[in-house]
Amino acid sequence: MAQTNINIRMDAQLKKQFEAFCLDVGLTMSTAFNVFAKTSVRQQKIPFEITSVTDPFYSEANMSALAESVKQLKEGKVVVKTMKELEAMESE
Repeated sequence: MAQTNINIRMDAQLKKQFEAFCLDVGLTMSTAFNVFAKTSVRQQKIPFEITSVTDPFYSEANMSALAESVKQLKEGKVVVKTMKELEAMESE
């Protein structure tokens, strides 16, 4: 089968992350994109769910909780415990 080239524009950091992911799972980026294309054609759909839901980590409630934690840290309102101390507290 004849091969052809395609060009894809992508954020540089995303490309590095995707390359690292592909390496971790034993693929090249080219192979990963071919798997995506073949699966899309075979299933006649994008082979994963696409939603407008954003990452829950960045939800307003979580970001507020993180800001409060940072504020407490800056104010010195922090309790430091070792794992042994935490495990002891758990069994109380």
